[in-house]
Amino acid sequence: MFYEFRQYTLFPGKRAEWVKYMESVVIPFQVAKGMVVLGSFVDEQDENVYYWIRRFKNEKERERLYKKVYESPEWKNEIGPRVGELLDRKKIVVKRIVPTPKSVVQ
Repeated sequence: MFYEFRQYTLFPGKRAEWVKYMESVVIPFQVAKGMVVLGSFVDEQDENVYYWIRRFKNEKERERLYKKVYESPEWKNEIGPRVGELLDRKKIVVKRIVPTPKSVVQ
C-alpha cells in the first residue's frame, strides 16, 4: 500500500472556489470511480496552497483508477477543464509516500 500526497498551487484568490469544487465535484467523482481519498487540506500560511491524500493498494490499482478517472468523458470534458481554471498545473507536486511499520495509517 502507498499514499499519494498531492500539492497544488492555486491561482490567487481561488482558494474558496477550489475547496468548494474539490469537495462538491472532484472528490465525490473520484470516490465514485473507486479512489480512496483520505484527506483534503489548505495551508495555514499560504492561501494559494492546497493538499490532498489518496491511498492505493498497489501500482496496478493506481493505474486502473487513473484510467477510470482521467480517461473518462466527464473528466476530459467537464471536470478537467475547470480544474485548469483554478490551479496552476505546471506547479503540481505529487509524492508517493509509504507508511513506516509503526505508522497508524498502516
